[in-house]
Amino acid sequence: MSYQKYKNTGIQSASKEKLLLMMYEGAIKFTKLAIKAAEEKKVAERCVNIGRAFDIVLELNNTLDHKVGGELASRLEQLYMFITEQYTKANMSGEVEPLKTSLKVLENLYEGWKGAIEKLKREEEEKSK
Repeated sequence: MSYQKYKNTGIQSASKEKLLLMMYEGAIKFTKLAIKAAEEKKVAERCVNIGRAFDIVLELNNTLDHKVGGELASRLEQLYMFITEQYTKANMSGEVEPLKTSLKVLENLYEGWKGAIEKLKREEEEKSK
């Protein structure tokens, strides 16, 4: 089985929680690559990686359920919009700082979700005992 098939199977069988974390991991990875490219003045590489990270953050925003998520969904939407604005700023100016700001926000959100998911799993395990 090829790696790509294996990877696709992993994605298709992943839980919603795992997919969420994978999306954050991707956005973080591409933001870091964009930072590196910006620092090295590699314009095309910077643009490609910003575009990939931008698309992931837009997808995260598009999957928000405002009926279920309420206030949390609204706050996440504001953060996602802030991040995409930072990406646009970095793409147009070539500046690294907006990318570093986006990275900090993404890493904080990732750690928050990871902690919440782990807590939920522990609670479910306790209930099933």
